[in-house]
Amino acid sequence: MSKREKSVNALEGPVTEISAEFPERHILVKCPGCKRVIEQAKFAENLDVCPRCGRHLRVSGRKRMRITVDAGSFEEWDAALAATDFLEFPGYAEKLADAREKSHENDAVVCGRGTIGGHEAALFFMNADFMMGSMGSVVGEKICRTFERATELGLPVVGFTVSGGARMQEGTTSLMQMAKVSAAVRRHSEAGLLYLTVLTDPTTGGVTASFAMEGDVILAEPGALVAFAGPRVIEQTTHKRLPAGFQRSEFLVEHGFCDLIVERKDMVATISELLALHEGKVPGPLAPHRLTHEEPRGRRGNRPKRVQEPAGAYDIVKLTRSADRATALELIERSLDGFVELHGDRLYADDPAIVAGIGWKGDRVLTVVAIERGNSTKERVRRNFGMAHPEGYRKAQRLMRQAEKFGRPVLCLVDTSGAYCGIGAEERGQGEAIASSLVEMSGLATPIVSVIVGEGGSGGALALAVADRILMLGSAAYSVVSPEGCASILWKDTKRADEAAEALRITASDLAELGLADAVVPDLGLTHAEIAHDLMREVELALDELTGLTAEELVSRRYDKFRAMGGNRICSR
Repeated sequence: MSKREKSVNALEGPVTEISAEFPERHILVKCPGCKRVIEQAKFAENLDVCPRCGRHLRVSGRKRMRITVDAGSFEEWDAALAATDFLEFPGYAEKLADAREKSHENDAVVCGRGTIGGHEAALFFMNADFMMGSMGSVVGEKICRTFERATELGLPVVGFTVSGGARMQEGTTSLMQMAKVSAAVRRHSEAGLLYLTVLTDPTTGGVTASFAMEGDVILAEPGALVAFAGPRVIEQTTHKRLPAGFQRSEFLVEHGFCDLIVERKDMVATISELLALHEGKVPGPLAPHRLTHEEPRGRRGNRPKRVQEPAGAYDIVKLTRSADRATALELIERSLDGFVELHGDRLYADDPAIVAGIGWKGDRVLTVVAIERGNSTKERVRRNFGMAHPEGYRKAQRLMRQAEKFGRPVLCLVDTSGAYCGIGAEERGQGEAIASSLVEMSGLATPIVSVIVGEGGSGGALALAVADRILMLGSAAYSVVSPEGCASILWKDTKRADEAAEALRITASDLAELGLADAVVPDLGLTHAEIAHDLMREVELALDELTGLTAEELVSRRYDKFRAMGGNRICSR
């Protein structure tokens, strides 16, 4: 026998080496990520995250509860519920006994209520130490009861998932837990309550295909495996090697299924912030997404950029396309006190051309949706020059529905030459996505203010501009077609774009005169900071007027507003 005893965690945990000479002081842990040997004390100090490579190791449900919930606030629910071998499945009774002895738990989830950063919530913490967090009848029952009690008490639910899937030893009964818990989630949601899920490594099978992916907001730890079918099953089925990073947290964000990746050290602060925002409260001064109003990232230098007086309508159009113009994201950073960006359409992808999330200004919490062009060449390419794909509009719709559910007003900032025209966009239903946005916004039972902050190009802009108040910056333009497109279609000559721009009457002053814009916010000669300040002042004034209206009044007046557009221009013959 060597001087060092080695034990390997069967769940891809670290290799632990215990020094024979100093057994209490020199416990070493080998990180399964970078393979470096590090003192166990350093892992513990770092919340079981490798201090060298950042690998997030698995922790038990009970430990997860202790590092998440405010000290002394946790009240456990249904701790005595324990699984039984009701099918008399071969070897199951012995596995249950071994799991209980190893984990000191009755089953694979810890449930209860407590506070996170002072905000009360119902909570569940799944536990990989108990039969790999598999979902049997007791797991489903405890989580279902948690949602039911949360609904009765009017509490949000915060759940940490980790699971290998359904527990096969309980047969089809384990499968039914997916439906049972999902029905409880639906009732909780219909009561207007928040459900926040945190995906940890691994979350697979029936848990992924039910309550893990049903949250209003879905967070994930870095590098977590999240999948319906595990990588090994897919490789055996397809006979192909999977690409690096497949089914990991980063993959989920890219493909639209997760709002945020949050490191463990930031998890409590982020959850606390989100709980506050969904209560309609402004987070405290230490909120992780509070803005400092420093020079926004990506600007070239620190000198203020000023919008100069244009000579005509086509000059305004060219001005809207300038890289020196304040982008929607810069206006957000300069005008709001804080902003949490949320990602994904839950169907296909996260479109970086549309930025969406929850922001706050003073005591007001609001949902913000913005079309972002980018201001550097690299950033403009990444954001497709502000031309959104269908998934961008579907992300916007998802966030607007949440705004309605939680009673938040919606602010849209529009700056696009139009929706993206491409093969993939058509295959994924660009027209349907825009049409759905028009219908969604026309009936949204919460105040909406939309601002054309640059170029408002056709249906791609209108998809975020069906609002109770439509504002325009003085140097913005809003048109059914680009001047170049109009000149090409009607006159077969793009050199007549300036003539088309004048004829289309697309400037802010023109549209205000036509009754298509409610107000113009002057921005010529102002710095970006001044524009952001003035713009938010007008938005707040508009929201102050709208806040006193009932949902029925909002929807009715919005209908009447758009119903009248063009009606007074018609004459009978």
